[in-house]
Amino acid sequence: MADERQQDTRSRFTTSRRWVLAAAATAPVVTAGRANADARPVGTREGTLVQPVLTKPADWADVRRALGRPGDMKRYMYHTPFPRRDLTVFSHGVRISPALALGTHVSFVRYADKSTLLMGDVVVTERELQHFVDVLQRHGIMLTALHKHLLAHSPEVWWIHVHAHGHDPVAVARGLRAAFDRTGTPPAVPATAPPPVDLDTAAIDAALGVKGYPDDDVYKITFVRRETIADGHVILPPGLGSTTSVNFQPLGGRRAALSGDLVMTADEVQPVLLALRQGGIELVEVHHHNLTDQPRLFFVHYWAVGDAVSLARSLRHAVDTTNVVPMPGGAG
Repeated sequence: MADERQQDTRSRFTTSRRWVLAAAATAPVVTAGRANADARPVGTREGTLVQPVLTKPADWADVRRALGRPGDMKRYMYHTPFPRRDLTVFSHGVRISPALALGTHVSFVRYADKSTLLMGDVVVTERELQHFVDVLQRHGIMLTALHKHLLAHSPEVWWIHVHAHGHDPVAVARGLRAAFDRTGTPPAVPATAPPPVDLDTAAIDAALGVKGYPDDDVYKITFVRRETIADGHVILPPGLGSTTSVNFQPLGGRRAALSGDLVMTADEVQPVLLALRQGGIELVEVHHHNLTDQPRLFFVHYWAVGDAVSLARSLRHAVDTTNVVPMPGGAG
């Protein structure tokens, strides 16, 4: 009986299903099942979700000024990075590149009801943690997750998921800025073209079935869920809060440090964990990122060091057990 269930799982999550209909992930659906009833705005019919709307960089000029650094558009999201270049973090003898696992980022999304959603993932040291949270709370910004992305590492670093939803994104941006000012997060530096990544990226792409992209000295690949994902009564655009991320940091001699997280529904958690361990990939944490997402999503952070292409092949088995497609446009 167990063998039959395993065969059924393999047949349902075939390779062809993984890599088709990627374009469908770019089209948010207005109605997609019951939203969180308590979170519905006045006048919204039960079962109706509010969709995001496309904006331009100029629409976020006040947010940009409040945050004190430039951002960019990733389709529906106004995205601003805050890489922790000030930190020297080691995990299992590997010096962690900011692009691998120390990349604070926040995103704002405008909705058809004129509201704005903030979501982000923030890197703080243990000394900064409590003061950072205190400032967030004073400005009405929620903490929805607190966890680790790395195994034994020094100094101690934590990752905080932040969330706010309302009609005053500039006030939210000011609150974020006040919280960041309680940390050692460094100022922005001028953008430069990333250097060539010292890995066989074509072979990595072939192993994972998708084209990746460089980010500083790290090679990245992103997948998104095929389902429509809601948070409360709003639809999350692809790439916001529900992605699988794959990051390779070159270590020389075709070797890489592999770090990232896989997004899963409850029924996918155990197959993913099994596939990761069978591939020699270490588990770091299993957790949530959001409080009111539908379907309910879980995330597993993972770590490995070895031949980059072999690691990509091992990771492919875990990715194939989940209902994801490559992120349209690669980097979003």
